[in-house]
Amino acid sequence: MSSQYVHSEKQHHIDLVLGDVGETVFLPGDINRAKFIAERFDEAKLIAHKRQYITYTGTYKGVRMSVTSTGIGCPALAIALEELIKVGAKNFIRIGTCGAMQKYIRLGDIIIASAAVRGDGTSREYFPLEYPAVADFYVLEALIQAAEARTVKPHVGIVRAHDAFYAESILAESDYLLRDKPWIESNVLSVENESSTLFTLTIVRKCRGGTILTPVGHHLFPDEMISTEELKKAIELETLIALDAAVVLAEQKK
Repeated sequence: MSSQYVHSEKQHHIDLVLGDVGETVFLPGDINRAKFIAERFDEAKLIAHKRQYITYTGTYKGVRMSVTSTGIGCPALAIALEELIKVGAKNFIRIGTCGAMQKYIRLGDIIIASAAVRGDGTSREYFPLEYPAVADFYVLEALIQAAEARTVKPHVGIVRAHDAFYAESILAESDYLLRDKPWIESNVLSVENESSTLFTLTIVRKCRGGTILTPVGHHLFPDEMISTEELKKAIELETLIALDAAVVLAEQKK
């Protein structure tokens, strides 16, 4: 990594300094989910908590790794990402939820994003729309390998990220399917709120980014609901896959 991106001082928003995090950092939105993920490490320690950004660092299968909550949306994620890179993080895996957009996807399935439709505003502040939002090949491969090792067959493909949850979700008062139509017809797997900035920004900063998701709602079947127990099981599964992928990335480096 270029030294111009590494800084020793404490970062303004995430309250971390160089050495506080492992090379791989998981990026959930929810503070409580960050704790849930850290509890799946072999051991973990709370490092910092400022605003919506809470960070735990620990080890899993002998590999040092971290988790930082980002809050909702690309602006908040971009702040965390920029500052985490400055304190030494190199691999980023978003662990999140989404709304499914294809009939063959069921609630609680595992989705691994290969790329993202750039419907957000944050990535446009950085790059023109012609710049593609694609997952890092090695992170993508590690996630797929980790899923298959757990006998999980993930849906791998393009997701959509955007900013306006209440304009394009099953809770929208407007006709969200009218907005969804071109993406459904283009076989976009699901919609969420962060991956387009994650993918573009990690590429430019010479880091690696990937996303693993589980659908908790379905745009084509809005009456379908995932139970609390099913949701916990799905999030635990995607978390374990992400942790295993981080181990794969560490082994590749060796």
